[in-house]
Amino acid sequence: MTIHKEGKGTLGLSFIVLVAVNALVQWLTTAQWLEVAILVTSIVLYAIVLQFFRNPTRTILVNPEAFICPADGKIVTIEEVYEEEFLKEKCIQMSIFMSPFNVHVNRYPIGGKVLHAVHHHGKFLVAWHPKSSSLNERTTVAVENMVWGKVVIRQIAGAVARRIVMYTKQGDLVKQGSEFGFIKFGSRVDVFLPLDCKILVKEGDVVKGATTVLANRS
Repeated sequence: MTIHKEGKGTLGLSFIVLVAVNALVQWLTTAQWLEVAILVTSIVLYAIVLQFFRNPTRTILVNPEAFICPADGKIVTIEEVYEEEFLKEKCIQMSIFMSPFNVHVNRYPIGGKVLHAVHHHGKFLVAWHPKSSSLNERTTVAVENMVWGKVVIRQIAGAVARRIVMYTKQGDLVKQGSEFGFIKFGSRVDVFLPLDCKILVKEGDVVKGATTVLANRS
């Protein structure tokens, strides 16, 4: 199993803390059952953190007509909205909720030129809160190409996921399916698509980053 680069520091610190806790328990008590219980709990906790930072090899779908999924998770919203930050027009918002058990690599759904890449400080409302898209800690990335025009991708922090990593900067030329960021310990990714695109998924669908096609242009 490949581990994402964002997990190396967290995994190292977690290992040190858990080893220290187990050593302290052995020093303070002679109760073997307690030592075993703490050891088993530590192994389970470390396994959970380890799987969270996994970065499995993906066969990335490359198709200019396809808007591929930027993250693993579940479709929780598909609705017409007015995107205020960059597009400043009506579009289709699609929200993907990422649980702590999903792969948390975020990928570009289309290739093109990055027109806008901004990190916003904000609140940490639960990811499914209606206002989290505009009030929470978040990033906004706008990409443009000849097929799709301008689209927006937004990483949103949640009540638990308070660490968003964005690799993008304005002016980058990016490839469809390549990494643009990572959200630690679950949250949400929103995408904003043209009104005239053909949506291929529905609310409640489980989707896979770089593989599931969310919409077609034609």
